[in-house]
Amino acid sequence: MAKRVIDVKLNFPGLLPPEKMASGNLRYRVRVEGDKKKRITLTVPPEHPEFHEHYHAARRGIQLKPTQTPVQKSIRGSMAWLCYLHLESLEKKVAAGNASPLTLKKRRGLFKRVIEECGDYRLEMPTHEVVKLRDKFQHTPALADDIVDALSAMYKEAIPHICTVNPAAGVGRIYRGKGGAVPWTVQDLRKYRETHEKGSQAHLCLTLFTFTACRISDAVTLGRGNEFEKDGILGLGWQPRKKGSAPVEIPLMPPLFEATRAAKVQGATYLLTKHGKPYASPDALGQHFRRWCREAGLENRSSHGIRKAAAHLLAQEGCTQYQIMTIHGHTSAKTSEVYTKGVERWKLAKDAMSKLEAMDW
Repeated sequence: MAKRVIDVKLNFPGLLPPEKMASGNLRYRVRVEGDKKKRITLTVPPEHPEFHEHYHAARRGIQLKPTQTPVQKSIRGSMAWLCYLHLESLEKKVAAGNASPLTLKKRRGLFKRVIEECGDYRLEMPTHEVVKLRDKFQHTPALADDIVDALSAMYKEAIPHICTVNPAAGVGRIYRGKGGAVPWTVQDLRKYRETHEKGSQAHLCLTLFTFTACRISDAVTLGRGNEFEKDGILGLGWQPRKKGSAPVEIPLMPPLFEATRAAKVQGATYLLTKHGKPYASPDALGQHFRRWCREAGLENRSSHGIRKAAAHLLAQEGCTQYQIMTIHGHTSAKTSEVYTKGVERWKLAKDAMSKLEAMDW
């Protein structure tokens, strides 16, 4: 393919015609403005995105070096090189709407640690080195397992193109967990509402979480634009931002409807900052929500705990795991089974034992 020809006279005064070097490459030079004898060699070709910047600097007598991406700066074939390649790929997926920005943010933090610990290793490091890396973070076991998960995801993507094996596959987890987020009790909900009056953003926030069971990543975007009417019923619908979640459509319950209309300031989203603008990120809303919880004397409480409490309440009211799947946006029955398993077993046992009542013993 022929290289693009530049009109040096019209667009770039002082840019000399390209010179073909012995290597076959073209060299571009620029006369310094005010000094025709002095020439600056450009370090990037015309098709480079930084060409205009380099050209104008050369006219002032300054030679710029091309900006290198992290991938270009890394040793080809190293762990750092592969990590940066993966992040570049993930950035493109986020831009195309095929991956979550939250995933990208988390992976950046995890791979920063990987690069600090073993960035110079060969990219196909043996499994025992992955285990060694995991064990360096034993004091923060959840982080250690997140690193292994991120490495495994990276290798799965790279195997068809760069790697032949996934050294993170089969590496065991060291975090056993303690049940995750603490589910809110009825007393917790009452205590919070007694502290934060109706019409406040704090009250609206709790109401939104309780009557939608949405994740905090969705709470920052929900607003009147998500409302719809079906069969004469006002509803609320959205596509959860978490990858793999199913679309959610639920009735807009009266308490939530009243709370959204009672807010003193109305905007594009239900939840607004003190400046009347949507929250910039889920983290920003999370910081405010934790403060509102502390003001109500509730420590170690989170929005996800409300989501879990809602699932338990739905199960206790007789909802099946498939009904909970619909409300929570789950696509796997196993996820919702966590909340219904104990309740359904008791109901089945109670129904089964009732059959014995009429036995002639």
